[in-house]
Amino acid sequence: MNHKNPTITYSVNDLIDTSELMALYKSVGWTGYTDHPEKMKKILPGSLHYVSAWKDDQLVGLIRTVGDDASILYIQDILVHPEHQRLQIGTTLVKKVLDSYAHIRQIVLLTDDTEKTKAFYASLGFHSGEKLDSVAFIKMNWEA
Repeated sequence: MNHKNPTITYSVNDLIDTSELMALYKSVGWTGYTDHPEKMKKILPGSLHYVSAWKDDQLVGLIRTVGDDASILYIQDILVHPEHQRLQIGTTLVKKVLDSYAHIRQIVLLTDDTEKTKAFYASLGFHSGEKLDSVAFIKMNWEA
């Protein structure tokens, strides 16, 4: 399948069927979500903002944020189906959120500690916490 010049459309805060969400999250192996379909039904209604990416009628990307729309924004999820990665979909999703929330001082995300991931976010103007004299603390409830 040739994905060099796909036509990708983007949608803001439009309803997405839970089965489509499940398929996208499964494609990247995020079982913390897919093992809990009842929670999947709540993630978009509980989000501040989300942008979806579509190739024809297939959900191929999503960015989801939570926050107060005043002082802080968390990019909770950003994912692109593996068959559609390296096509600027992730970059476009992040830029759409950054444009929509340019009035927010602090935009935060937690992500994998890989060189590829660090390079991706650095290319979009993000900095690691230690470069900003900050640290992140996380308390995981693995039973939830």
